[in-house]
Amino acid sequence: MRRERSGLGPDWHVGGELAARYAAGTAAESEAWSLEKHVEACGACAAVVSSAVRAGPETGPLLAGIRAAVLERAVQEPRESVGARAYANNGTSPAIGTTVTGAGTSTTTVTGAGTTGVPPRLSRAARVVWAAGPALRGAWLVALVVVALGAVALSYGAGLGASVRPLLLVTAPVLPLAGVALSYGLHADPLYEIATSTPAGGLRLLLTRAAAVLAVSVPALTLAGAVLPVAAGGPGAAAWLLPGLALTLAALALGSFVGGRRGAAAVGAAWLAFVVAPAAAGGPAGAALMAGASPYFAGPAVQSGWAAGAVACALLLAARRRSFDHLETP
Repeated sequence: MRRERSGLGPDWHVGGELAARYAAGTAAESEAWSLEKHVEACGACAAVVSSAVRAGPETGPLLAGIRAAVLERAVQEPRESVGARAYANNGTSPAIGTTVTGAGTSTTTVTGAGTTGVPPRLSRAARVVWAAGPALRGAWLVALVVVALGAVALSYGAGLGASVRPLLLVTAPVLPLAGVALSYGLHADPLYEIATSTPAGGLRLLLTRAAAVLAVSVPALTLAGAVLPVAAGGPGAAAWLLPGLALTLAALALGSFVGGRRGAAAVGAAWLAFVVAPAAAGGPAGAALMAGASPYFAGPAVQSGWAAGAVACALLLAARRRSFDHLETP
């Protein structure tokens, strides 16, 4: 039995009623986006939608006319590369997901820069930065640099010494969350609807941008922690890495239910409430804060727990991967 889109999870398929509304142009925009994304990976649903469109009183004759015109043109003109024709027309490559069908025997999918709206003449390096997400081009990157350099300046310039290390230690795991929240989602990415509708959108694009955030934040924060004076008996500069990874994956997994921004905010709030607040109860800095923070970072058992949590969140994220094919609701 096929189940219509309910918004409750990824295990849905396109039924006849939704396909008919889509063919008639009366489906809600969010339903239409989700349907178009779903049929890219589900051949059975694609066949249902195709049948509904062909059977439509308006779309059926229109498609028949287009097909007849294409077949007539194909007979009259020699075959030409789709990519070469597009380049000859405007000097750019087609967008990802552009499918051109010939005489019913083959389908060619042409890839290019359309997934993330990258201007076609940008260099390859610029395209990578563009696809990495808004977080690497906005205020979050500035905030990350300010935190890392500010910690070093307070330690040496202000004479606070080793008392700054625990502050950086409890702050570092939640900084990537802000970057992930600003990289992908309805409220963060101006090209969100376009990117989600493409084959390279959804979870694939989200993970690409999350990896870009971690690739910037991990070296910056770890290097800043390594430069700070060592606090006696405290965790090392890299002790925050597994907690940070676990929190990031938890935010992504929770975001599959409530949206990326809400998921990151909830995980960050939980970290502040259950880790930062108890650790800071004995004092905002210095040995008291280090003593309060150490139980959350130091020791093989604690780090193993964070690693297990990261694996569990990764498995949940994999199970919920199809949920990112749908548009977030405001």
